[in-house]
Amino acid sequence: MRFIITGAASGIGRACTELLAKGDAIAGVHQMLLVDRDADNLKAVADGIGIDAAAAAIDLSLPECGDRVVAAALSHMDGIDAIISNAGIILGGALTTSTVDAFDVMYAINTRATWLIGKAAHPHLAKSRGAFIATASMSATAPTPALGFYSSSKAALLMLMRQFAIEWGPDHIRCNTVSPGPTYTPMTKAGYDDQARRKQREAMIPLGKLGTAEEVAQVILFLCSPAASHINGTDILVDGGMSNMLMPATGGGAGQQ
Repeated sequence: MRFIITGAASGIGRACTELLAKGDAIAGVHQMLLVDRDADNLKAVADGIGIDAAAAAIDLSLPECGDRVVAAALSHMDGIDAIISNAGIILGGALTTSTVDAFDVMYAINTRATWLIGKAAHPHLAKSRGAFIATASMSATAPTPALGFYSSSKAALLMLMRQFAIEWGPDHIRCNTVSPGPTYTPMTKAGYDDQARRKQREAMIPLGKLGTAEEVAQVILFLCSPAASHINGTDILVDGGMSNMLMPATGGGAGQQ
């Protein structure tokens, strides 16, 4: 299969590339265009995975990013079978003090880039009857204190992908999202290396642990694979059950059978 993977220099995107290289998640020989703004780490990933992968350092906050990504892909591969739109950023701050610039860059990368890449890739995905997967977040459906722009940009991403699913389903393109819960990646490392904070968060996860990039990547690659051939317009939570913890967190049901 021929993949575009954004945010591929680290975390979930890198895990997707490494699992594909091993051949464990989807059988066969794969080609990849790996995209990230971190040129050095991106090249190291592309050079180190041992299969046919090209690196493109592209700023996904730019309006021309979609055309640039697809052009880079087609210069390396003769088509596109799957896109994993995984790149994203987190900027914290209260809504009363956050800035217009912060809002614009958050939505540009977390939401708009997926639309632009999908729009540019549409004819190629239609030709291959391909898959388009975006990484959302459990914060898309659960407001998260001090992350208002992040949560709302991911909520917009969920609806965008559902729109793609109904508009592009007749073109035989499957469009889905994966929503990680608390996941240990380079982007979240600083917060979760605080052991008190980590234990507090893990206490609210029924499985008792943070997720890993590989666990999320496995679900993304399942949705890319032929095994998910009739899944379209769906969001899959990968949160260890945390989204079910409202009542336990508030003490609801204590002492009752």
